[in-house]
Amino acid sequence: MSIAILMVTIKLLGEPRMSLSAPAMFVADSPGLDFLNSVATPVDAPLDWIADGEGLLAWLEQAQLVSTQVLQGMRKDAMPGELDRVAAQARDLREWFRGFVRAHKGKPLTSAVLDELAPLNRLLERDEGYELVIPETGTGHGLQLQAMRRWKSPESVLLPIGLAMARLVTEEDFSHVKACEGPACTLLFADHTRARNRRWCSMDLCGNRAKQAAHRHRHKALH
Repeated sequence: MSIAILMVTIKLLGEPRMSLSAPAMFVADSPGLDFLNSVATPVDAPLDWIADGEGLLAWLEQAQLVSTQVLQGMRKDAMPGELDRVAAQARDLREWFRGFVRAHKGKPLTSAVLDELAPLNRLLERDEGYELVIPETGTGHGLQLQAMRRWKSPESVLLPIGLAMARLVTEEDFSHVKACEGPACTLLFADHTRARNRRWCSMDLCGNRAKQAAHRHRHKALH
């Protein structure tokens, strides 16, 4: 996603409510953290990409966590208001996990936090995943295993989100999970830079704001 395009789109919208025409933000280098960043204040007004059921499905598609075909089926088969209720569950899940990440970022996770992750494990226990033998992708002519999932209800779209969260806590070094240093920014990211010195969610957003603020400060000091 182009941050510049996002900023222009939001300014043209001029509304605090997210429009589905505005692309979601994926700047965290981690799908689990990108989920937390599905609510943000990239310009002036707070924006929530999963404010309703359609927003949730659109975000899942942009995040490539659920296939377009599955999401189209969800739209077709869901009862009135059902997807909005799932989106409300997703928002509750997001804010619970935000509290966990903010409490533990900057230091390695240990098994001592396992009890805190009970809500995540309860979600993962709902999964009806399985694997199928399919033709090998690419130029090969052999066979491979592919993970599949039974999408029995709209609530099942929360499962790939849960898996992204689980991978964050098991595969990411929480020592490198950071919050953007922008004064009003709420975005989180995994610092994968070689020097581990990333400070901003994006140089196009908070990085440039910091440069402009520093320039104004120097100019004021000289005059």
